[in-house]
Amino acid sequence: MSNPTASLLPGRQAVAPPSTLKVITTISIGNALEWFEIVIYGFMAVTIAKLFFPAENAAVSLLVALGTFGVTFVMRPVGSVVLGAYADAAGRKRALSLSMGLMLCGTLLVAVTPTFAQIGLWAPAILIVARLIQGFAAGGEFGSATALLAEQDPKRRGFFASWQFASQGITTFVAASFGIGLNTLLTQEELLSWGWRIPFVFGLLIGPVGLYIRRHLGEGAEFARSVQEPSPVRTTLIDQRGRTLTAMGLIILASILAYTGLFMPTFAVRQLGLPPSVSFAGTFWLGLLQFLLVPVFGSLSDRIGRVALMRTSALAMLVVIVPLFWFMVNHPSVATLMLTVTAIGVIASAYWGPIAAAMSELFQATTRGTGLSVSYSLGVAIFGGFAPFISAWLITATGSKIAPAFYVVFGVLVSLVALRSARRYGVR
Repeated sequence: MSNPTASLLPGRQAVAPPSTLKVITTISIGNALEWFEIVIYGFMAVTIAKLFFPAENAAVSLLVALGTFGVTFVMRPVGSVVLGAYADAAGRKRALSLSMGLMLCGTLLVAVTPTFAQIGLWAPAILIVARLIQGFAAGGEFGSATALLAEQDPKRRGFFASWQFASQGITTFVAASFGIGLNTLLTQEELLSWGWRIPFVFGLLIGPVGLYIRRHLGEGAEFARSVQEPSPVRTTLIDQRGRTLTAMGLIILASILAYTGLFMPTFAVRQLGLPPSVSFAGTFWLGLLQFLLVPVFGSLSDRIGRVALMRTSALAMLVVIVPLFWFMVNHPSVATLMLTVTAIGVIASAYWGPIAAAMSELFQATTRGTGLSVSYSLGVAIFGGFAPFISAWLITATGSKIAPAFYVVFGVLVSLVALRSARRYGVR
């Protein structure tokens, strides 16, 4: 754990607590802007597959595009170690500003890169580099933002930390709005020609706003009072490996659910035959539910406990996920899609609400940035980022359209084991 002889970091003096509204608004806006850059690629996967990874077989083209979506998660563990340690040493605010700056560099490359028809193999190569930069940046985002939220008020940690996932709901419905608008207002030719670049340009335009916001936010009092851990990476990976693995286990189901949600537009179009605008409407609704319900469940966990609420949610998901996919596949319509999305959104929000606080409570303030970043990035890199790819592959390999539900079941089982471990480490 922390070295008792270490001195306070420069600037780690006690600070007056900022208003609840300011903290939540500031962190949530910056967080939503940064995750937008990641999410929009998943929403535009079908279009990007045609432009950058052309193949005679459309399914192969899509699998390659989704694989490139997952490639960013290979860099997340690297970014988590570097930026997580930086957050524990220099402060959450500086790490957040650095991660956003890197994210904007990657987004710029995506926005301006010519297509395969224009520059050949250089197009997918540049796109992959851009995605790797974004993956590195995202590696430190979760840990820094979650630590800063969780350290505002330990008595309301569930409510504050829940805005990590609630703000990702903002990202989901904003990105889905672009999907609805682009597919409704533009022809297929216009979308392939220039329309697909619009959301990435939007991300570039609003990025400076996020940088400005983050530079004017103070550190949490809990971090300000802590002493610097001389080797946060070693402490996290070796001395606290049990806690790190537990946090990683907790995030697996949350990540699979989130990225299965990103896969839904592709699933609805390719497997259910629904119009793209309708499928994006389902994802918009999922994001809205996440934004509205996650803080409610986060606040509830402050009163009844994290583990009990998350276990109840996981068990409910275990019971309903396969029947929901079966129902949607056998009765494809707008109504069944929305019903499925609503059920998944409500149950998932009950898991997403407490999870950031639960993970935060596994680590002390001196290693929290590193611990959260590493556990989250490893869990997402291995199990979440490739969820759309795995879902598409499972459908192709098994011939069953309900196959993505079985991957969710796997996530539930892992989470139940991790929840038992979390309780042993003192998470209530």
